[in-house]
Amino acid sequence: MKLVSWNVNGLRAVVGKGFAGIFESFDADCVCLQETKLKAGQIDLEFPGYESYWDYVYLHGSAGTEIYTRRHPLSVRTGIGIDEHDHEGRAVTLEFGDCFLVNTYVPNSQNELKRLDYRMRWEDDFRAYLKTLEQTKPVVVCGDMNVAHEEIDLKNPAANHFSAGFSDEERGKMSELLASGFIDTWRYQHPQEVKYSWWSYRMAARQRNVGWRIDYFLVSECLRDRIVSTEIHDQIPGSDHCPVELVLAD
Repeated sequence: MKLVSWNVNGLRAVVGKGFAGIFESFDADCVCLQETKLKAGQIDLEFPGYESYWDYVYLHGSAGTEIYTRRHPLSVRTGIGIDEHDHEGRAVTLEFGDCFLVNTYVPNSQNELKRLDYRMRWEDDFRAYLKTLEQTKPVVVCGDMNVAHEEIDLKNPAANHFSAGFSDEERGKMSELLASGFIDTWRYQHPQEVKYSWWSYRMAARQRNVGWRIDYFLVSECLRDRIVSTEIHDQIPGSDHCPVELVLAD
């Protein structure tokens, strides 16, 4: 099962940057998108052989998640079942025969960490949601999780300890999630490799590879032996993020 996750930073924008060709090159069973920035009815973009499932934006234009799948799901859920979180288009869950696939766009804590308190509530509620799913079958969770977990995961850790995405609080919540029984698949397969999935648009950060790894595939511990390969496609343009990939044995 080949899975791809990509924060496209506006689906309509990336469509004009060769998205269709990039999508076809993935040849993936599921393609999970974040930050689509779409309300219902704002785009009609389908691909032969794929179904699509959307969690649209209701109140704000900066979130939105979606999954294209060529495997028909047993069930589909949008949001995580908590009203406080379910108006920004932050999660789509597909149930397959052997696992749940959860695509998420985790809230950004914003400048000066002004949304950190909300982010902490999201983290606890989202972890509880995943663990509830896991009571039924294993979980694969992917998306822009808006945190560089360890110092190896960003170019300039010393300068960013109080920045959104690398605060002690956010990193601690990722540690809690992993400790609850999830595996960071990229770091599991590449324990010392430095590779990033997001670069600021400022100061030619991508050209200088001054980046952060904030896009993930996590899997339930019981799926460890099914991890075949992981990749960060940092050569693919179109967004300030690049696609990340996971292949699981069927």
